[in-house]
Amino acid sequence: MQITLTNTGKRYNREWIFRRFSHHFETGKAYAITGPNGSGKSTLLQVIAGAVQHNEGAIEYATSGKRPIPAGEAYRYLSFAAPYLDLVEEMSALEFLSFHAGFASLTQTKEDILHTVGLQKAAHKQIRYYSSGMKQRLKLAQAFFSDTPVLLLDEPTSNLDQEGCGLYQDLLQNFSKDRLVIISSNDPEEYAICGDIISILQYKPGQS
Repeated sequence: MQITLTNTGKRYNREWIFRRFSHHFETGKAYAITGPNGSGKSTLLQVIAGAVQHNEGAIEYATSGKRPIPAGEAYRYLSFAAPYLDLVEEMSALEFLSFHAGFASLTQTKEDILHTVGLQKAAHKQIRYYSSGMKQRLKLAQAFFSDTPVLLLDEPTSNLDQEGCGLYQDLLQNFSKDRLVIISSNDPEEYAICGDIISILQYKPGQS
């Protein structure tokens, strides 16, 4: 999978969040988007995912063999985990993973996934009764164990305790190989595997 942004920009009303962003992302590499809180990291990641429309420039998606992918179909190739994304809280974890499997195939059984992320004892409990850390574990589970070539992670250890942070590192080590990984974060421990560090401040008007 390849994602290429060329002179891409996003604004809200008259304020530019970032401008003239150009970068080529490809499978087998890990990238970090860094910057202080409120700098636009999450917005850039959502633009890359196609969840937020950009205002200038271009975004192109292609397979590793350089076959173009229409922008409207790019979501089929992406997994996204972020603390602000909602879960279907009336469902149990097992029901949620079954629902999610209708959009992206899972790489393991639902039971094995929940065991890996430490939620096996709460498999039948409604998500509304989960703690914030348990919800974040489930969000990471659906992203890491979706059969997609692209993995997008926004502040992935949000709401996790020390054990949960260790789980995240294990998931990153064992289930992100041969994928295109982009991590939005201001915590170096979250993106330690990334060989390409991109500061959002380089693309904010009036900053460098």
